[in-house]
Amino acid sequence: MAVGKAPLPQAMDEIGGSAVDGKVYVVGGQTEGDDHSALVAEYDPATNTWRRRAPLPEGLSHPGVAALDGKIYVFGGFLAARHQNARDDAFVYDPIADRWTALPKLSSPRGSVAVAALEGKVHIIGGRGLDNATVTAHEVFDPVTARWSTAAPLPSARDHAGIAVLEGKIHVFGGRTRDGGFFSIADHDVYDPQGDRWTRAAPLPAARSSGAYAVLDGKILYAGGECRPKDGPHGGETFDDVAAYDPGTERWTMLAPLPSGRHAFAAATLDHVTYLAAGAAICGDAYSADLLAFSFR
Repeated sequence: MAVGKAPLPQAMDEIGGSAVDGKVYVVGGQTEGDDHSALVAEYDPATNTWRRRAPLPEGLSHPGVAALDGKIYVFGGFLAARHQNARDDAFVYDPIADRWTALPKLSSPRGSVAVAALEGKVHIIGGRGLDNATVTAHEVFDPVTARWSTAAPLPSARDHAGIAVLEGKIHVFGGRTRDGGFFSIADHDVYDPQGDRWTRAAPLPAARSSGAYAVLDGKILYAGGECRPKDGPHGGETFDDVAAYDPGTERWTMLAPLPSGRHAFAAATLDHVTYLAAGAAICGDAYSADLLAFSFR
């Protein structure tokens, strides 16, 4: 069940999020009147408080974010609404120094990429480019050498996908193939770095994109998303569903729903709790400062 916590400093959607050293960070996003924010905010669960940190070097919505070795990596994003002006920028944030550093750029501009850290490297998968088309790209950044390499591409092009690392493999689930929430898919693909290959796993309970996702107590958690089928119950609304994938049973299980539907929000896990931050209650632009805490316990 999701429980409310201290709200963000500003109502946001299309943000990135991660957790490092006992703190949750939200990065970039959109606000009312600003479609590419540079906001970086840090949440301390011990005190249930937020504080602003050094802003991104440039405002970005739909950034791809992942944590590795105590630092936060940010890749791609958009500078304009409706997935326009994709960026190829890459940055790393040091929370101790409260400082951002530019990294070698992506091979091409992309926003709404799926990003995950595995075995000391960061994988940047899928996304949407300058021509507003989704891609199958799979690039890998090595922080030690500061070099890029390529890996097996996604089986199908998509952006706004969920991503998680579980038992040494990368899971990519949901997402959309074209612009708009009604082109979402339920596909669930798993990448094995040992064989550099993808295999298919159990799909999401329903096609969706732009949900929040994290690993919680050995399971993948996926919450919300857009959009429900136009001709079904609650047609065209955001999802309030919360589902968990168990690698032992290879099945998704439905859990207690969110207080209300939402998409374009971020999730990060600390100490058996997944924090769900910001988001939009409708399929499209809307802004929330909500912070929810979800736990199996």
